[in-house]
Amino acid sequence: MSYALPLLLFFLLRLNYAMSKVEEYQTYIIHMDHTQKPVSLLTHESWHRSILNSLWSSPGDNQELLLYSYKHVMHGFSARLTPSQLSEVEKSPAHLDTYPESFGKLLTTYSPKFLGLQQNVGIWPAASYGEDVIVGIIDTGIWPESESFNDEGMSPVPQKWKGKCENGTAFSPSNCNRKLIGAQSFSKGLQAAGINISKELDFSSPRDFFGHGTHTASTAVGNYVHDVSHFGYARGTARGVAPRAHLAVYKVLWATSTKESASTDVLAGMDQAIDDGVDIMSLSIGINQTSYFTDSIAKGSLSAIEKGIFVVCGAGNDGDFKTIYNGAPWITTVGAGTIDRSFHGKVTLGNGVTIGGTSYFPESGFITNLPLYYGTRNMSKATCNHKSLDKKEVFGKVVICDYSTKINVSEQINEVERAGGYGAIFLTDASFSFFSNEYSIPSLIVPTASGTRVKEYVKKVRNPIVNDMRFLLTRFSTKPAPQIAKFSSRGPSTISPGVLKPDILAPGVDVLAAFSPIVPYIRVGKYDLASNYVFLSGTSMSTPHVAGVGALLKAIHPEWSPAAIRSAMMTTAYVKDNTGNIFKSQLTNSSSSPLDFGAGHISPNKAMDPGLIYDMGLQDYIQFVCGLGYTKKQMILLLRRTRWSCNHKSIHDLNYPSFMAVLSNRTRYPVTMKFNRVVTNVGNDKSVYRAHLENIPTGMRISVKPRILTFTRKHQNRSFVVSVVLDKIDGKFPIPTVFGFLKWIDQDSHIVSSPIVAIKY
Repeated sequence: MSYALPLLLFFLLRLNYAMSKVEEYQTYIIHMDHTQKPVSLLTHESWHRSILNSLWSSPGDNQELLLYSYKHVMHGFSARLTPSQLSEVEKSPAHLDTYPESFGKLLTTYSPKFLGLQQNVGIWPAASYGEDVIVGIIDTGIWPESESFNDEGMSPVPQKWKGKCENGTAFSPSNCNRKLIGAQSFSKGLQAAGINISKELDFSSPRDFFGHGTHTASTAVGNYVHDVSHFGYARGTARGVAPRAHLAVYKVLWATSTKESASTDVLAGMDQAIDDGVDIMSLSIGINQTSYFTDSIAKGSLSAIEKGIFVVCGAGNDGDFKTIYNGAPWITTVGAGTIDRSFHGKVTLGNGVTIGGTSYFPESGFITNLPLYYGTRNMSKATCNHKSLDKKEVFGKVVICDYSTKINVSEQINEVERAGGYGAIFLTDASFSFFSNEYSIPSLIVPTASGTRVKEYVKKVRNPIVNDMRFLLTRFSTKPAPQIAKFSSRGPSTISPGVLKPDILAPGVDVLAAFSPIVPYIRVGKYDLASNYVFLSGTSMSTPHVAGVGALLKAIHPEWSPAAIRSAMMTTAYVKDNTGNIFKSQLTNSSSSPLDFGAGHISPNKAMDPGLIYDMGLQDYIQFVCGLGYTKKQMILLLRRTRWSCNHKSIHDLNYPSFMAVLSNRTRYPVTMKFNRVVTNVGNDKSVYRAHLENIPTGMRISVKPRILTFTRKHQNRSFVVSVVLDKIDGKFPIPTVFGFLKWIDQDSHIVSSPIVAIKY
């Protein structure tokens, strides 16, 4: 009888263990109250391990439960647990909260010239090209052999650097140098989720198979390279925005069946970058927007900002309004714009008429005396609809594909190729119809107005021909430029629409930079073509431009906070293209608004000397978060502390370099909103700034008090209030928006510009 109870307990425990063995494992991010760490345990990691090792249901085969123990981005760890194990952890008095694993996705020599960077004047020589600044790229890794990462002319590795270059598949510490000073990889989260990393399409190391990380790193800090070309384009020289800055790489994105990144791995990369001592952190990653206390990038970025690290993230490539990623106010969020360089081809018809168009076809040879086909009497054939073309009719010919609202150009080129067409002429006014690596056959995109001449010729002649068709023609000073890229995600942020996002616009279309030479970039006929340098487009490419400019500003002004760096970029940005008009949007084919471009397009040379800055620190962001109505526990998760001050909770008074009034259908007009701001003098000791209001639309009235700000010394602060009165906001598409600009102008030609935006949301 005395042995029955212990024996029963033993069998119950064995049963419980057996049940837990069949439970499915899942990855969790677990927040802990770090103040409850036992004194006997020296580190938080040892505490986290002891918690997992003490679980009744811990695996008998010593399976590793802990994935990462985080030092900076949050207080806690990530682990692969069964529901039973998680339940045990959650019973700990030190447990705060748990969130399941989430996943994100990937969001590139002429662009430095387009940004106004010059060898002997301006921000480049003033910043010594970014010397001694460390830029951390959190992406798909690095191809270290690229000439963009040679260390010629580089200064020694900064003494503060604590990072390393890891050993792994096709990668060793010897791949690093004075340029590439750190390279590490993080994949435990993906593997714990049962997502296998491809052995054929990736390396289990910091080496970049995909090419994306190499491209972003080259754009941000690539060293001087001579004789760069992409299949004949842009032959010449190349360099990144901050070519003397040091590079540290954190691989968190992998080639998998899902092409996703685990937030646990992203957090681990950010955590390591903070620990290593980076000055700039660049992430071209988008994780679906959630409240800031559950958003891994938002949490990690706030920790980085607290350490003085400037964090830059892509706005996303979802194209439409309200699709912005990385909209936390402590992150610098970057949209994508075009540059004034375009790539062309031309076709000369049998009647001698020559018509130009857009083309990225990568071969320098040209077509001569080929028959020309157009499905004149059949709408489906005329528009090259799916499976409409007859191989007997089009094989070996140049096919004309008419404009259609029902089929896009990418589908049309696939149809022409399927039917054996030798080449194609696509009639559409959208020159950006598909990306450069989709030109798998000789092709031109021709405006519809010019296309009528092509169709008229075909209809009049019994046997129409193409006399010749040429490619690889590069044009500069294309107008209008910049434009807002069609794919660039727009604001407002769904999490905090009261903060204008994106913050800034930078080159993100057809950016030429280093790539992985083992990845086929384009397939032409039966051949896969690869290159050391390729064109890429996306906010992934605009982000490293801003990271590079951030490195230059950090080199010139090492005392500036991340908010000061962003402010300098935003208040010196421009909003008019090279035709003198507000930027045009490729998405709407009309004028854009700050919901597309934020404060405007980055202007590095002007950002070096902004005159005034809107500065902020951690406490400013805490005040902002206080106004979001988070619970105490949610605040602890985000702020990583149990005490904070919330004496002022207005989300309108975050000291941001832009002003955003959010109204609703229930708003009663006229409505007045007030914004308090403080500016810091970083220009001349004695300066007098006067307020100027520009582009103020009908129905919006703005007053500024005081209208004159007088400074008698450097670093002096002055406050002012902007009152915005709105009579009404009308309109339906895309979002009812009105906007103007406040500009502070002094006697030394400093112009400190901020957009004032009102939306009905």
